Amino acid sequence: MAFEKGKSGNPKGRPRGIVNQAKLRKAIEKDLPEIIEAMTTAAKAGDTAAARLLVDKVLPSLKPQDTPVKLPLGDDLAESGRAVLAAVGASEVTPEQGARILQGLGALSRVIETDELLRRIEALEKRYGESD
Repeated sequence: MAFEKGKSGNPKGRPRGIVNQAKLRKAIEKDLPEIIEAMTTAAKAGDTAAARLLVDKVLPSLKPQDTPVKLPLGDDLAESGRAVLAAVGASEVTPEQGARILQGLGALSRVIETDELLRRIEALEKRYGESD
């Protein structure tokens, strides 16, 4: 296919006017300490845009952190699930914490179920394996 005037050879390539980020970084790299100092000075002087830019770019986003909780879990999984729901209803744990605890109880129930099935299969194999 021959080159046609006015048509890009790579139509899905970088659009015109898009700045190469690596070149831009390299261009301001040596002045970065002064730029940060100027932004900090402006923020301290009351420039809210400078303060917001510094906070947004320098500090990581705050994420909710769970605090350890003690729950009176029941003797079986159903009772434990009810205890978790009651704790959520009483605002002792957040709904998100309650959901994660219930997911853990669900995973535990699958482990218990698998263990029980394995024991049953072993008992059946032992019982019917001996009679052969």
